[in-house]
Amino acid sequence: MMPNLIDKIGDWNPQLLREIKGRLKFFNVAIAVATSLLLQLVAFLYQLREFPDDKYSLVGTYCYLRKVYEPQQNQVFQQPNNHIEFADFNDFLSKNFCPQNQIDWQLWWRDHFEYIFLTLSVIFVFTLLVAGTYLLINDLAKEESRGTLNFIRLSPQSETSILTGKLLGVPSLIYLVILVAVPLHLFAGSSAEIAFSYILSYYAILVASCIFFYSAALLFGLVSRLFSGFQPWLGSGAVLFFLFTTMLIASSSNNSLNNSTAWLRLFAPWDTINYLFPNWLNVYNGSPLNKLEFFYLPLGKNIVSVVGFYLLNLGLGSYGILQALKRCFRNPQASIISKRQSYLLVTFCQVMMWGFSLQSWRNNLRFNEYVAQNLVFLALYNSVLILGLIAVLSPHRQDVQDWARYRHQEVSSRKNVWQDLIWSEKSPAILAIAINLTIVAIPWLVWISLTSVFDTEHSENFDRLKVLLAVALSISIIMIYATIAQLILLLKTPKRSFWAIGTIGVVTFVPPIILEFLGISLWKHPTIWLFSTFPWAAIQYSGATTIFMAFLAQLSVLALLNFQLTKQVRLAGESATKALLAGR
Repeated sequence: MMPNLIDKIGDWNPQLLREIKGRLKFFNVAIAVATSLLLQLVAFLYQLREFPDDKYSLVGTYCYLRKVYEPQQNQVFQQPNNHIEFADFNDFLSKNFCPQNQIDWQLWWRDHFEYIFLTLSVIFVFTLLVAGTYLLINDLAKEESRGTLNFIRLSPQSETSILTGKLLGVPSLIYLVILVAVPLHLFAGSSAEIAFSYILSYYAILVASCIFFYSAALLFGLVSRLFSGFQPWLGSGAVLFFLFTTMLIASSSNNSLNNSTAWLRLFAPWDTINYLFPNWLNVYNGSPLNKLEFFYLPLGKNIVSVVGFYLLNLGLGSYGILQALKRCFRNPQASIISKRQSYLLVTFCQVMMWGFSLQSWRNNLRFNEYVAQNLVFLALYNSVLILGLIAVLSPHRQDVQDWARYRHQEVSSRKNVWQDLIWSEKSPAILAIAINLTIVAIPWLVWISLTSVFDTEHSENFDRLKVLLAVALSISIIMIYATIAQLILLLKTPKRSFWAIGTIGVVTFVPPIILEFLGISLWKHPTIWLFSTFPWAAIQYSGATTIFMAFLAQLSVLALLNFQLTKQVRLAGESATKALLAGR
């Protein structure tokens, strides 16, 4: 029977069979099973330290007599200047213990199994996501070093089949560790009187999280060859840091999801798990997901909407990563996403971020102030997103040279240059970045138009014209960065990507640091700050005319840079013969 099963696996997915045969050996399987059993034993025995013995307190949680003695204890404690009676009562409690027949054993065992269930639930998340991520990235690094990855790329199997084989096969021992613990997990959940639908929802969340993080791990392994053998530690460390940080945030007392950061937190499973099992983090006032809204739609009203939205979010994220994997797997030199996909990505990000920004304040008179608090997060997210797209979409010299040299022969009969600049992956990315910035700006402009007052955290009113000019300044400065990056990538010097990233990093972060170091504060010298990476920080201290003049100055710089870029593209597109005759 086993050979037939193996043959069926090989027929369905040869890559999966290759991964399983290399890992599911007797010794490895024995170690995995023993590790899982030991982990379950530790989780079971650790809680037994709280087992009610013959010296269990009369006011203990599980003592029936607690209902009698706890009110007396509170009454004595609340009486002023009654230290002697209070000491006598404490002495009585220390010398008298709860009889064994007065202990609520049913409740104790229920809580005991709930502790085991919740402990295993957390262990499952960290083990699958952190260890699985490490194994996947490490496997790709080994395949790359041995040269077998190129052999796999030449396989007639589809990218989906190969990647599925990797996702299912590489962490197979991790899956085995978890599967061996699932029976105890189910039994503990049932004994703790946890609804089976909630347990199934947890498993659905776990599977969706694995698909998302494992897909991201494969993509990271394909595009991070620069880090060499450090890749697995960097990738799994990032996942561990993300999970640990989001868990701390979810367990904090000041835990709110009424802002745009809710979207990022929903990539981690903790808030959803806390919604399903409130006793995990001892949330006495209810999970923050109970009040979660998306464009004012109440998502937190029932388990179906919460779990469904979480699965949809991770599903869309996994689908996007899968498309990037398909692009990069066969051709490691290809960009992660195309220009067409970048427009969809930016649109999706705006919908999600603004959806979580606009919630919980329908009946609040300070609506604008609460929304304004989210604008800092929105500006930060979008800055990182657009700068990342500049790095991903900007083509190198050879690609631009090919596009400029042959576009008239190959594509001019079918579409004009503007269409080529919008869709072609080898054309300069300036227009594509401008389109993405337009997509980012549209929600801001709509919000500014619909709100009567732009209320800051200091309740100072902003003029609409100033805010619109600040948006225009931000767009123009990012366009300048995109043009500079493209110009650097057209140079003939080696390591152009390194120089482009370094240059953009310097012009982005160094000027504000220098201004702060020199004591040039934005409220005393706002005009200088208008030319920095963060012009919106100085708009409240600047006049509309000053802001408009700064915008015109940035447009002039942008025009000069694009004139130089057009010239460089034209020169790069000249044929070798023409360049030789011209004496270049």
